[in-house]
Amino acid sequence: MNGYLNESNFTMVEEGFTTRELLENLLVGLCPSSEQQAFFVADLGDIVKKHLRFLKALPRVKPYFPVKCNSSGGVLRLLAELGAGFACANKTEIAAVQSIGVPADKIFYSSPCKQIAHIKYAASRGVRLMAFDNEVELGKVARSHPHARMLLGIAADCSPSAHPSMMFGATLKSCRRLLEAAKEQAVEVVGISFHLGSCSLEPQGFAQAVAGAQLAFDMGAELGYRMHLLDIGGGFPGTEDARAQFEEIAAVINSALDTYFPEGCGVEIVARPGRYYVTSAFTLAASITAKEEIPAEQPGSDGEESGSKKSLVYHLSDGIYGAFSCVLFDSPCPKPLLHKKPCPDHLLCSSLRGPPGRPEDQIADGVELPELQDGDWLIFQDMGAYSIAVPSLLGACPQPQVTYAMSRLAWEAVQLRQGKPLPAEDDHESACTPLSCGWEMVESLCVPPVFTPAGII
Repeated sequence: MNGYLNESNFTMVEEGFTTRELLENLLVGLCPSSEQQAFFVADLGDIVKKHLRFLKALPRVKPYFPVKCNSSGGVLRLLAELGAGFACANKTEIAAVQSIGVPADKIFYSSPCKQIAHIKYAASRGVRLMAFDNEVELGKVARSHPHARMLLGIAADCSPSAHPSMMFGATLKSCRRLLEAAKEQAVEVVGISFHLGSCSLEPQGFAQAVAGAQLAFDMGAELGYRMHLLDIGGGFPGTEDARAQFEEIAAVINSALDTYFPEGCGVEIVARPGRYYVTSAFTLAASITAKEEIPAEQPGSDGEESGSKKSLVYHLSDGIYGAFSCVLFDSPCPKPLLHKKPCPDHLLCSSLRGPPGRPEDQIADGVELPELQDGDWLIFQDMGAYSIAVPSLLGACPQPQVTYAMSRLAWEAVQLRQGKPLPAEDDHESACTPLSCGWEMVESLCVPPVFTPAGII
């Protein structure tokens, strides 16, 4: 095995466990007088399942995980162990993945807007694959990293999205000018990149973007470039309740690739699945640290509309500058679950806020909850995306701790994928039996790897 992950990095659990059950056990063990900081429980086996599902649905596509989506050590180590590459947005993320041993040729410096100091850092660390979508960025790279290999980012023509990444990308009309400018500055352009973003709604957006990329490839060929890499970005759903299912999106992508970049054409395909990998793997527990009661007649109260006599504001042990930073990335806060069901359980219109003192720290409004007390815990599922990676702002909350767990069969699946023999008492059949936490894709565990991810440079 590559040695990125070992059994000391996670808790081995029995088959059939759920993150909710493990979280409940941890809550039982907490001292009532403790500070009751928010914390995560992460099912690494869920990420293994997602990885195998990705390889099966998109056999030609190599995943590069965007570190900004979740930079927790357990996630990075597991994905490195599985052979994935990493898309980094700055030198801090590059340092994070290289600190666990990821080689430079498995790192894509994917941000189209980079500080010169960060470009020089990437050069010093051997990271060559980068993205650009404008002449200013092209000039910075030409001066600071002459050996870089660049992907030209093009704008994806898809449904409107509020995600910041959707603001980037050159139009097809400007591609030729940018490719000519790169030629003049002796910058090597090796391919095309696009990113639909996490809020893309229609799978056909991928087909349109792949078609546009093929036009950009043709422009490059006319100018003498020998492009060999296509990055189809992200935008894959992280939960099963998405409007378009992952397999539906994958089918559209495969069809478009067969049409515009058929096998044997010499073009490698990579993607940047972020939410897809980690959203459902993480569950968060946050405690109530303060409570405010708003009378129904007070301006701003929802009491009259909800039929209750009052509404409540709960301040939690973490907020939008910490574990709930997903709210800043256009992701609604998941509906909270109760650790303990109070009695009576009459529902009141409630609002969730971060720690007191920051009026802008608004997590969710209009949440129907029974009346709770200070020290009660709320549980939030599907919290793996953009809840750990965002840097602390304005003196934010301490980073919540993460407890990683994986079933033994999931761990054996990882070992089998890497070609490591199982312990003598375990036979291959045991690793092909159904796994916990919704492991319905048993057959994918019992086949050889679809590909062995390797450096693309």
